[in-house]
Amino acid sequence: MEAGLLEPSMYTVKGVLILDNDGERILSKYYDDTYPTVKEQKEFEKNLFNKTSRVNAEIVMFEGLTCVYRSNIDLYFYVIGSSSENELILVSVLNAFYDTVSQILRKSVEKKMLMDNLDVMMLAMDELVDGGVILDAEAASIIHKVAAKNDDVPLSERSVANVLQSAKDQLKWSLLK
Repeated sequence: MEAGLLEPSMYTVKGVLILDNDGERILSKYYDDTYPTVKEQKEFEKNLFNKTSRVNAEIVMFEGLTCVYRSNIDLYFYVIGSSSENELILVSVLNAFYDTVSQILRKSVEKKMLMDNLDVMMLAMDELVDGGVILDAEAASIIHKVAAKNDDVPLSERSVANVLQSAKDQLKWSLLK
């Protein structure tokens, strides 16, 4: 084997992040020990945000990692891979995650809505990538899986607010049809 070539691996994603417009962590998941402590992760996130918030690009090499990202209103979405990772694969993961979030939040992708639905976003992230392995890169499929898991919660364990919101949403959608 030639020097410098790496064996292909299923472990393509090193991290998935959502930061707010101040560079503060909203949701993040790291899949290896590149940044083993929360302190190191937050320092990386701060530096990454400082670099990407001023640059109008989608892909950046940062600290020996390939980082693909996109911003929307007050949120920054990142997918991180190794320096040798195929950017197109990382971008497809990023797009699937963003599209999933967008559809779950009914196109209202902003910090408040994301925070109100953080549990669903965590499920979506887990359906997208597990342990660095891409499980699914299609938004419709991820949404279907997340909805199925959300429906598994018995009615008695849902909060009254959630039940009322669900009823309002169902009524609204039935009236719009």
